Amino acid sequence: MGGMFDVTGRVALVTGGRRGLGRAMTLGLVAAGAQMAVAARSPEAADLQREVQALGGKLFYLPVDLTDREARHGLVGRVVAHYGRLDILVNSAGLQAQAPAESYPQSTWDLDLELLLTAVLDLSQQAAPVMAAQGGGKIIHIASTSSFQGARRIIGYATAKHGLVGLTRCMANEWAARGINVNAIAPGVFETDMAAGLTSDPVRAEEMKGRIPAGHFGRPEDMVGPLLFLASDASRHVHGHVLLVDGGWMGR
Repeated sequence: MGGMFDVTGRVALVTGGRRGLGRAMTLGLVAAGAQMAVAARSPEAADLQREVQALGGKLFYLPVDLTDREARHGLVGRVVAHYGRLDILVNSAGLQAQAPAESYPQSTWDLDLELLLTAVLDLSQQAAPVMAAQGGGKIIHIASTSSFQGARRIIGYATAKHGLVGLTRCMANEWAARGINVNAIAPGVFETDMAAGLTSDPVRAEEMKGRIPAGHFGRPEDMVGPLLFLASDASRHVHGHVLLVDGGWMGR
């Protein structure tokens, strides 16, 4: 690929890289030359493996429930044992439970925070010493426009995504001097399974598009350019930033 956005030969781990935005970012990194590891809940990833191979890349797939602290133990170490290093960590795994705030189950709340916040801290803590010993690395969290706004029926998701912004900035403050860039990408509404309830409803979808200055929802591939910016040398002096990819939603 060449140039400042080149990630040829770098090793990247994407959580939740089996579907949706994670999958698009995984394939985007492979196309840009990265060696890939993906950690996701599905027990197999044969179709993803085929797509990665079709792009001339390699995939090390780790089936893991990222809400399980024991299952997360040593995850980064397994990637390093396989590839010899880790240069890029993308914390993308997500879910979005829905219930009214008044009756939101605490068990669901616990799972929300475990996956969307605690697992991000855990894997970043695993990655940081590896990256520091190599002379640097890139940690990219996937936030949301819900990191900046309240919303109905997704109190666990929105609260965790708000917290993720604080986590991003705190990590950047401590790790920038060690050569580790910690940043986040905040997508708006994208055409993924997670948003299917909205995007497949003609009335709600048109109403929502009317509030997006660009006039349409994001496509998963729209995440690739912003990701490569934060994953490559192009963002060498960018630390603690949250990059909106929302069609202008937050600018309204």
